[in-house]
Amino acid sequence: MAISNFQEKLLFYTQQKSRISMQLSDVQMRQLSASKTIQTKQQEFNAKLSALYYDEEYGYGTDEYSEMLLQLQSEHEFELASINSWESQLDIEKENLETQLNEIQSYESTWQKLLSAAIKTDFVYGGIGGK
Repeated sequence: MAISNFQEKLLFYTQQKSRISMQLSDVQMRQLSASKTIQTKQQEFNAKLSALYYDEEYGYGTDEYSEMLLQLQSEHEFELASINSWESQLDIEKENLETQLNEIQSYESTWQKLLSAAIKTDFVYGGIGGK
């Protein structure tokens, strides 16, 4: 009876590891998405800078150029700060999931040792004690 309880517990840990691994995979995909978003925003910013530089009305050499440049830079910094905040939250979530996964693996290892010991004691014949 004890063996089936140990096996049930091990199956529970296997299910938990699978669930956490899927969540971890999801977080990693969102991290990849955040990196791609940063790259896209940087390309858009570079294109806007280039367009502003050559703009006939507000381009380089005009009085409004500095103001427009500061506005573009401020908007870009705000977007990047928002994305970086998102990335930080994802990093924390990833670390938490990895910690949970490591904890479950250590529990699983302990229960496997208990199962092994239970199997040895359940199959002892003639009072030898498995020695």
